[in-house]
Amino acid sequence: MKDRELFAMAQEIVPKAYAPFSKFRVGAALLTKSGEVFTGVNVENSSYGATICAERTAFVKAVSEGHREFEAIAVATDEGEALPCGICRQFMFEFGGDLRIITSEDGDHLHIHTLKELLPGGFKLNQ
Repeated sequence: MKDRELFAMAQEIVPKAYAPFSKFRVGAALLTKSGEVFTGVNVENSSYGATICAERTAFVKAVSEGHREFEAIAVATDEGEALPCGICRQFMFEFGGDLRIITSEDGDHLHIHTLKELLPGGFKLNQ
């Protein structure tokens, strides 16, 4: 799957976000190493700490279906570019620092980072 296709999938799901408080809707599309894609949106909550980001929603869906290896995640909003928050960065690091993060401010010009670039001090406990 091409990066542009993955980003388009993230853009497509943005309207499904539940963001009545911030009005900042986010969509994510997560590509597994086996080629499957799982999407997610942010879901806000009256108890702000219970809010879940789009990236973690996509990961939870994928992991609950048995996936543990990932290639890339695209993150889209309807308000320009957004990079994953710190909690999401550390959450995703659990599954590998080489994950590619795809973002764009306009949908045409993609920005690609590795998770290690965005979270140089990320850690994972030895199992």
